[in-house]
Order: sequence, then C-alpha cells, then structure tokens
Amino acid sequence: MTGGDGGARAGTLSILVGGKKEDYEACMPLFAAMGTNMNYQGGAGCGQHAKLANQIMIAGALSGVCEALTYGKAKGLDLQVLLDSVSTGAAGSKQLDTFGPKILAGDFAPGFFMKHFIKDMKLALTEANMSGLCLEVLSQALANYEVLEAEGYGDLGTQALMKYYEETADDGSCEE
Repeated sequence: MTGGDGGARAGTLSILVGGKKEDYEACMPLFAAMGTNMNYQGGAGCGQHAKLANQIMIAGALSGVCEALTYGKAKGLDLQVLLDSVSTGAAGSKQLDTFGPKILAGDFAPGFFMKHFIKDMKLALTEANMSGLCLEVLSQALANYEVLEAEGYGDLGTQALMKYYEETADDGSCEE
C-alpha cells in the first residue's frame, strides 16, 4: 500500500497486490474499503517489489524537493513564492505538494516515519544490489536519512530530510 496516513484515513490508498490473480479478485471488496487505486502487480512478491519501486521514487523526488528549497533559500528566494511558481510546472509532484508546505512550516510530524522509510530503502537497495543494479540516488538518499536517524530523528516524518540539508548548509560541509 501507498498513500500515507492521510490515504489510510480517507480510504484512498493505492494498493499494490502480488499473488494469485484469483485471490486478488476475491479480495477486491476488502481492497475497495481501504483504497481507490488497486492494481495487480503479478505473482507472489511483485506487490512488494512495486512498493519498493514506489519508495525509490519517493526518495529521489523528496531529495529533489529538499535540495531545491535549500538552493532557493541560499539564493534569497521567497520559498512560498517558489513553491507556488513551480508546483504546476514540470517540477510539480505529490512530494512537492504534500511536503513542500510542511517543510516551510517546520512541520516534521510523521505521516510515514523516517525509520520505516529507511527500512524500505535498505530493502530496495539490497534487492537492487542482488539484481546487479547501481541505484546511486537511492544510495545517497539512504545515507542522508541514516545520518538523521543516528542523530535521533527516526521518529519524524520523511520530510524531515530537510534537516539534513539545513545541517550541511550550516556547517559548510560541501564547500571546497
């Protein structure tokens, strides 16, 4: 499943199902009670792989949002105006729409806990490595999140990734 706590409360989750097709069809009434976007992914394990692909997409997109906001702040931009400006263009995304305003407000309350996201990214990276894939964006996002978890932020939401960028901007760790 994907869609966060809001999707769970609203019954609008996306449900990624693996297993026997006939079992998927038999469970449709249950899925319909929880979500609005149910998709059969294939045999056993395919639902989990679809979920991990989802988490990889989120890791990259949310990292991009945080980096863009860090850049905008460093260049003196009004970050709310920036969000308003790009949200309907090619840079627009669910991650920007959902987490951009929360980041600007300093709201790091979990809709999905960072520590659980880290677990998912580790699973995805392990699976990628076993398939001979080099997923550098996932690797970097995971490393950034692990820094935050080590600092005690694991119970915050995934959008607390912004704290990583704030810390690296403050300590100048990327300066040459």
